[in-house]
Amino acid sequence: MTSPRGETGGLVVVGGGPAAYATVSAYREAGGADAVTVVSDDDTAPYNRPPLSKDYLRAEVEDEAQPLADDDFWSDVDLRLRTRATGLDPLGRTVALADGSVLPYTCCVLATGAYPTPLPVPGGTDPGVLMLRSLAQARQLREAAGSATSAVVVGSGFIGCEAAVSLAIRGLSVTVVTQEERPQQLRLGAEAGRRIETWLHDAGVRLRTGAEVSAVGARQVEVAGGETVAADLVLVAGGVTPHVELAHTAGLAVRRGRIPVDARMRTGMPGLWAAGDVALARNAAAERELVVEHWGEALAMGEIAGTGAAGGDAAWAEVPGFWSDIGGRTLKHAAWGDGFDDARLVDYGEAAFTIWYGRAGSTVGVLTHEADDDYERGRELIEAGAPLP
Repeated sequence: MTSPRGETGGLVVVGGGPAAYATVSAYREAGGADAVTVVSDDDTAPYNRPPLSKDYLRAEVEDEAQPLADDDFWSDVDLRLRTRATGLDPLGRTVALADGSVLPYTCCVLATGAYPTPLPVPGGTDPGVLMLRSLAQARQLREAAGSATSAVVVGSGFIGCEAAVSLAIRGLSVTVVTQEERPQQLRLGAEAGRRIETWLHDAGVRLRTGAEVSAVGARQVEVAGGETVAADLVLVAGGVTPHVELAHTAGLAVRRGRIPVDARMRTGMPGLWAAGDVALARNAAAERELVVEHWGEALAMGEIAGTGAAGGDAAWAEVPGFWSDIGGRTLKHAAWGDGFDDARLVDYGEAAFTIWYGRAGSTVGVLTHEADDDYERGRELIEAGAPLP
């Protein structure tokens, strides 16, 4: 899966996730003919990550990656796995690697992604404390779950809720410890939090809400006030931190922990783009920079960057969105994601509902469960800045 074509520069993509894959795909589709090199510190070619907290963790699929492309896709790409980029010179247009070699480039796309953020408490970096982002981490978690009878999940975001229910489906006794009063309340509001809380209870997951973790270890979580929650495994799902190390070495601007780019994913340095979790991109429809960490947006940004590197023109103007599967119930969410001051519930009965989110009277988000028509309509209302329904 390697080729000597990468020796002469051309396009260099740093990263091994969905944005990297989409960059290469779009570059070729847009007519890019130069050599392509992909530098990834992962041990596997770009693969599908959303299943890692769901059917993969539940051991419903084989212990192997779900690749985003087959070997033929990479046949004319110099795919360098287990390789870490350590330096970037945007003026000299080179990328330095950990083995001491240097890659020249004509165009470079930084698609370095993000890593799970350790808890800033005693034991937060204990190697026995599990996290979930990569296939390697998913394998470790799945193996641990195979011999465990109980688990503590710290965090009630999407990964935390999905993983907690998956572990409960496997038969583990699961407790979620979270600072939030209800799961995902900070992002989705109290009404959504109440419904997600019910789903977790229905799956047999216990909740310890409003709890501040004071220390963590491989088999226990300590909560401020003296309570200790013990388990056979501990999973921390406390958010992610973008990989901006290369940006720092290159002297690039970093804002809100990410690399600022325009709607075409351009950094402002000639020949240099950034895409995916590491990018703070301007959305042309929203007319402002947005922080997004969604799988679909990583693919979209990579496609835009790859098109631009090939000489084409594309811009990010879609409403960000994602789906989350929590024990067989699928939430669909689309929003600008930078806040709301009004949330209106429409309850259709039999578990179907929509929550409309507004700010200053305009529609800025929609959350649905078994209300697909509202989801599609919501994306249109958000992009148009239409009044809140």
